[in-house]
Amino acid sequence: MSAPSPSPSAPLAGPAAPTASAVPVALAQARWTRALAVACVLGLIVLGLAWELWLAPLRPGGSWWALKVLPLALPLPGLLRHRMYTYRWLSLLVWLYFTEGIVRATSEGGLSAALAWGQVVLCMGLFAACALHVRLRLRAARIPQPADSDGSE
Repeated sequence: MSAPSPSPSAPLAGPAAPTASAVPVALAQARWTRALAVACVLGLIVLGLAWELWLAPLRPGGSWWALKVLPLALPLPGLLRHRMYTYRWLSLLVWLYFTEGIVRATSEGGLSAALAWGQVVLCMGLFAACALHVRLRLRAARIPQPADSDGSE
């Protein structure tokens, strides 16, 4: 006797499809990534202002380079309102600040180099938070929701 062959409609072995119970977990994780993203943006704003005005400005007494933090204030309302588009474009904007941090960390010395490495770390944290947030939200949107029990849809 030979073993029955699996029917063409039988599911293949592999990871189980996500269930509706995974939605709250994904959304809780997305809230955590939102908090991390907001904290990193605020950290970059504070670091940029302190760096260019008091700690290690390019010119004594502060410099106009402190204005570089203004674009970082733009995504805050979108982050707080859970706007997916904001997370996507912020994950691209952050690379400008990352590049500045790497350049200044490797070309300057002393306190300015340490501040630049801090900026690099904050940028990497912000990018990771944005990318993970988008991924979690998209995964939660793909999970099928159970139909209402009263039969109406």
